[in-house]
Amino acid sequence: MWAMLLALLSAFALSQAYRTVTAIMATSLQTDFGLTPGSLGAFAGLFGLSFGVTQFFMGIGMDLYGLRRTVLTAFPLAIAGATLSATAPSYGWLLLGQMLIGVGCAPAFLACTVFISRHFPSSRFAFVSGVGLGIGGIGLLLTGTPLAWLVERWGWRSGFALLAVLSLLAWLLIWRRVHEPVVAGSTPERERWGVAVRRFGALFLLPHTLGILMLGMVAYASFLSLRGLWIAPMLIDRYGFTLVESGNMALVMSLISLFAPALFGRFDPGPTRRRAWVVNFSLLVAALYLGVGLAHHAALNIALVLCISVLSGYAVLQYSDVRSSYPPDLTGRALSVFTMAMFLGVGLVQWLTGWVAEWALAQGLEPYRAVMITIATLLALGSTAFRWLPRSPLLQQEPGPQTVQHTP
Repeated sequence: MWAMLLALLSAFALSQAYRTVTAIMATSLQTDFGLTPGSLGAFAGLFGLSFGVTQFFMGIGMDLYGLRRTVLTAFPLAIAGATLSATAPSYGWLLLGQMLIGVGCAPAFLACTVFISRHFPSSRFAFVSGVGLGIGGIGLLLTGTPLAWLVERWGWRSGFALLAVLSLLAWLLIWRRVHEPVVAGSTPERERWGVAVRRFGALFLLPHTLGILMLGMVAYASFLSLRGLWIAPMLIDRYGFTLVESGNMALVMSLISLFAPALFGRFDPGPTRRRAWVVNFSLLVAALYLGVGLAHHAALNIALVLCISVLSGYAVLQYSDVRSSYPPDLTGRALSVFTMAMFLGVGLVQWLTGWVAEWALAQGLEPYRAVMITIATLLALGSTAFRWLPRSPLLQQEPGPQTVQHTP
């Protein structure tokens, strides 16, 4: 079981690399194509938008055709997109490549979470999901110092070429190793597309879905906007870091992200207390972003960024909350909708912060202060919505067997 999960995680690791390349390539892309901060934010955000929009179809595809077939059909688009990006003659072609990459990577993490949900005990879901997020973080390591070194010597196109080759190897690994087992006692039922779409739509009619999605759209997006877009430009412009030095910082953030989700998953407090943890940690992280925006001392900013990297591991608890908030027959669809919201949020937040940075420059303001204050505000609003909007009736039960399931 673990061998198949690791094969699926190889595609997720590449997905993590693709969504964070902008931070390292930003300066080179601005030089080659004359990009404004707004154009750079649009480029970074297009991955999340195309990734998020297609989550809906990927979720249905996994229900109807299985994880293996869905991933093997979609992931070649990421290979094609990376190849196109490596040879892009203009900004428009670069955007097309980014869109193809987003669509191709769309089933990568969803396949892992659905696989874990189907084939691991519910008591281990948070921990195994955290381990999966950590292993997937290897892709973030690649877009730290190694990619910065590669880009500094051979240009940003070499980075996309390397990712295209690695993506092809990941596809071959999944083709060779992943053969989804049938869950004991299950009788797979093939639905029509229309029925599947209606069942997905029914999730949005449940009152507790809104709060889950509102925080889901900004929690991971806040970290990815910092790690995947703004960390290198901010360190270079604010403090005069070199590209490799800023890549070292991105590498440290990525190393932390290998272990933080598993740590939070290990200490998952269970369904009745988990939401309070999510609210408190999301508000604390929002305060840290505000500190990054207002503080200009290099050492203090680095310390705050490292704290954000550690505490952002709480996002794994959101997946556990989704799993506990819906009945078993809706779990896969709910995870799909949540992942869709999460990556639509990534695209929207990266685009919005690019626009905010451009607006701040036009007003003669420091763009990174405006960006970090915007991220902090969005995260605080999402946390407040999650706190006060209705919660699932499944979480309002008195502690009982369900809580015992989550006790290590």
